[in-house]
Amino acid sequence: MQRTVRLTGREADVLRLLARGRSYSQAADQLGMSAHTVATHIKSAYRKLDVHTAAAAVMRAIELRLLEVEVRGESMRA
Repeated sequence: MQRTVRLTGREADVLRLLARGRSYSQAADQLGMSAHTVATHIKSAYRKLDVHTAAAAVMRAIELRLLEVEVRGESMRA
């Protein structure tokens, strides 16, 4: 049985920005939070998605249909 994965809105926001190439610092500035808070959100997302890198987290979230990312004007969704 596969468990259901749910990301918080902020976890998804952070992943979306990392998918667009933003650094933790840039994501923090854009979201109005500290880089430490961004790191906390991403670590939580890694744990929920059972991954160890930002790229793997983004891909897993897309695969699970938890995240939609636009790539050069086109929507990327599994």
